[in-house]
Amino acid sequence: MISSGQRTEQELIASHGVAAYIGCAATATVVVAGITGMFIWLAGHFGVSVPGWLRLMLFVLCACGGAWYGRHLVELKLTPRRGYERIAIGMLAVCAAVAVLTTIGIVYTVLAESIQFFRQVPIREFFFSLEWSPQIAIRDDQAGASGSFGIIPLITGTLLISFIAMILSIPVGLFSAIYLSEFASKQVRDSVKPGLEFLAGIPTVVYGFFAVATLSPLLRELGSTVGIGISGESALAAGVVIGVMTIPFVASLSEDALFAVPQDLRNGSLSLGATHGETALQIVVPAALPGIVASFILAFSRAVGETMIVVMAAGLAANLTLNPLEAVTTVTVQIVTLLVGDQTFDDPKTLAAFALGLILFALTLALNFCALRIVRKYQERYD
Repeated sequence: MISSGQRTEQELIASHGVAAYIGCAATATVVVAGITGMFIWLAGHFGVSVPGWLRLMLFVLCACGGAWYGRHLVELKLTPRRGYERIAIGMLAVCAAVAVLTTIGIVYTVLAESIQFFRQVPIREFFFSLEWSPQIAIRDDQAGASGSFGIIPLITGTLLISFIAMILSIPVGLFSAIYLSEFASKQVRDSVKPGLEFLAGIPTVVYGFFAVATLSPLLRELGSTVGIGISGESALAAGVVIGVMTIPFVASLSEDALFAVPQDLRNGSLSLGATHGETALQIVVPAALPGIVASFILAFSRAVGETMIVVMAAGLAANLTLNPLEAVTTVTVQIVTLLVGDQTFDDPKTLAAFALGLILFALTLALNFCALRIVRKYQERYD
């Protein structure tokens, strides 16, 4: 005879097993259906029509496959804890698949539209021309039917503004991190670091207003005082404001890297007669170099991708110049400009935005790759 208590426990285990089976089957069905839907979408994008009955059959097969997979995972002796763990693993797999598929979709979209652009504009002109003027006529009888798509002025303006920003943010951010980590008291650190991180939460449009209303007029007045003409929209104003904006990235991440260095290294250096400053600069900073370099790369990537501040402080003129006192523009600003208004996605002016996005994506990927290599090369391991 089976007692009522034993029967209740067995029924509970069985109910949990059914719940685990349903969760695993639903997870597998969602994953397989999502992958199938992506392939159907790709087929339609390439002009291959998939009949409705075939789509229905594919999704039915997905459901059957999910049910089989759930039955394969859930056994009669499956405990509730193990069943819920399988459900959690399945949900994590779904999240990972969504992230991967989203990345693949973004790369595919940008790459496909960029290929369409390069079919109309020669690659040589795009990479080696010194003029950017994408004024393509909307109608055949409209004047100015030809445009120039040289990316060099945009790359020059982007690097110029980013370089000015890094000149300001790297020293200020790094020295702030060294002070907070090595010299400041706990009370000062707990009050100053949140203030630095507060700067990262300010919207970029507010920084743009500061550049237009305060910094640009101040630079013009200082320039007129010493006899130097400074444009109302200049790379210097945009670079300085972006540098102020990226200080929290450098300071916060560098301070975390410095604070993570084992205290034994500091004690050993001090016991050998080194001063506190020598210990900080010659022992702690080299030990935290991977994290510090990663903060530099992150700040540079943030400066490269900034749009609003550049629009308000540096303007839209695609000037090929290294003079920080003149107006320039960046890649991100031109992407926004090209996609504003009534445009069709079959003319070079609109497709140029995707080509610029591809270049920006490649530049950011290269920066992240360099940061990863540096971190792996100089990473210190402590017990």
